[in-house]
Amino acid sequence: MKSKFLITVALLLTTIISWLACMQSNHNLAGAIPDRVSYNFNIRPILSDKCFKCHGPDINKRQAGLRLDIPDSAFAPLKETKGAFALVAFKPEESEMYKRISSADTSYQMPTPDSHLGVLSVAEIAMFKKWILQGAKYEPHWAFVKPVKAPLPAIKDKTLAKNEIDYFIIARQQLAGISSNIASDKERLLKRVSLDLTGLLPSEKMMDQFTSNQNSNAYELAVDELLNADAYGEKMAVHWLDVARYSDSYGYQDDNIRTQWAWRDWVIHAFNKNIPYNTFLTWQIAGDMLPNATKEQILATAFFRNHKYTEEGGVIPEEYRITYILDKTKTYSKGILGLTAECAQCHDHKYDPISQKDYYQLFAFFNNTKEIGYEGDVSKSKPAKMPVLTISDEESKSMLSFINKKDTGNLYVSVMGEKDTVRKTFVLNRGAYDHPGTEVYPAPLKSVMVFDTINNQRNRLGLAAWTVNNNNPLTARVFVNQVWQEIFGRGLVKTAGDFGMQGELPTHPELLDWLAVDFMEQGWDIKRLMNQIVMSATYRQSSKVNEENYKKDPENIYLTRAPRQK
Repeated sequence: MKSKFLITVALLLTTIISWLACMQSNHNLAGAIPDRVSYNFNIRPILSDKCFKCHGPDINKRQAGLRLDIPDSAFAPLKETKGAFALVAFKPEESEMYKRISSADTSYQMPTPDSHLGVLSVAEIAMFKKWILQGAKYEPHWAFVKPVKAPLPAIKDKTLAKNEIDYFIIARQQLAGISSNIASDKERLLKRVSLDLTGLLPSEKMMDQFTSNQNSNAYELAVDELLNADAYGEKMAVHWLDVARYSDSYGYQDDNIRTQWAWRDWVIHAFNKNIPYNTFLTWQIAGDMLPNATKEQILATAFFRNHKYTEEGGVIPEEYRITYILDKTKTYSKGILGLTAECAQCHDHKYDPISQKDYYQLFAFFNNTKEIGYEGDVSKSKPAKMPVLTISDEESKSMLSFINKKDTGNLYVSVMGEKDTVRKTFVLNRGAYDHPGTEVYPAPLKSVMVFDTINNQRNRLGLAAWTVNNNNPLTARVFVNQVWQEIFGRGLVKTAGDFGMQGELPTHPELLDWLAVDFMEQGWDIKRLMNQIVMSATYRQSSKVNEENYKKDPENIYLTRAPRQK
């Protein structure tokens, strides 16, 4: 009996402590409400979590005809409550949304209990109230707005900064009341940068030369040497092969070997030769469609042919052909644009402004390839599936000498290639290959950037031009963030594959935009970007933990120390 009583008391105390912790957390958050509440950084994340499921972009799930993701609907008269408005600028007490999120009446409050989305916290309600009092101003989603190069922020001690990156990092640290770490010792720094740039530890000779060199440019010379090492391209390729879902076999149950490794060798070559990122992408998206395309440019399109391929007898070829196109669409949208467009495959995206029609218009760019869904069972397995690029032994020793080929036979690689006649594309109802709906035509995602149909054709070459246009708000941002993640273990946007409404906000938005614009202005130069990051004082910090900084920044969001693991 006594033990039961003690257990009951313990549970009660745990509940009280948890409640107090929650209240304290809410209090702390409430105190952190900024002077100027931003829709993008303070309001939209709450709406995305709590409201967009029923009042967002998805027309099929929308309730009461209300959209809270666009101002035209949010400020319009409510259809089901006469004389009421979801939002009334400057007047929270007259805003139906505010009245409902702050109500304790379960029959009236939003989100409703049966939605299982949970009520808003005290801090979140206070944030909404202040936002409405300030005019409830909407902003376009930050990632869909063209980045601009902000002026370097002021910092107290300019001697702490090695380059522009440090100004943004130190300025945020100053606001948070924390400081940068001491510089790393030379031995650890060289090991770190060598692993980050080449994936290998420095040689004993290189270490001796670096540690004994007392010149101020010793580190710069070491970085240059590493960037020019063959292993640099191999290290960079590891990330890109992940983006391209590369594999040496076809997958599925038979999982036979294929010869896509020639494309892998090209990726290593491209990074070592420092092919500009806009060219690197153009060749992979549409190298086969370039005027007088070279074999190297055609080989680059193998990027889209790294998906799984079935060799199981009895399959429905069209079902698998569609599966392969869906894979290409996802690889492009997630790996290059950083968007979860695949969520609109069966219905309108529930959070991002991507309709099902938008999705299949993007899908249409890849739907005209000569690829078929099935070329025969495992007994007829080929090292490449049509369309195929044939590389002779002579070519692999001359113009394509970067291919690591030992035998003397021809090499076959699965690449892209267009049909002579345009294949029609339809919205697939519920995403089913055999349930075509409305016919659609190729077009990139209009919520990202308008497609110039006057200067660009509706094919993959046009898509490539749209992708690497300097006005595209995503391409440079996404790649810069991927590189930052590879070096620091966490991107400036933590959700590297989701720059949409459900993705995490950038920890240093001005720095991300500055780097993206600078990257484009400097000719999409990848080696320069890598050099820029590793030459910063932020990168060169010690990984030793400062207790005071750790208490304020346990996750190292403000980069007060070098990462200890990646």
